[in-house]
Amino acid sequence: MQIDKLRGEQLDQLFDAMLTIETREEFYRFFDDLATMNEIQSLAQRLQVAKMLDQGDTYSQIEKETKASTATISRVRRCLDYGSEGYKIALKRLNDK
Repeated sequence: MQIDKLRGEQLDQLFDAMLTIETREEFYRFFDDLATMNEIQSLAQRLQVAKMLDQGDTYSQIEKETKASTATISRVRRCLDYGSEGYKIALKRLNDK
């Protein structure tokens, strides 16, 4: 599986730390310390692209609304189609809320 290439002690520690976070405010604080604003915005943009692709929106609609490049949209599309199903898991759980 593709995710095996990611596995490692440092990433496990990061994920374990994230699993300890209990509130949205704590996530804001953690990510403010962890990443740059551009990195955080890129992650949020990718999730929005995934959501819009999942809803059947066109590349041009997504590009206009999110300002994502077609390369980013294509990459997210590949992840939705051939990836580890991480987006699908998250989107389903968000939709179930």
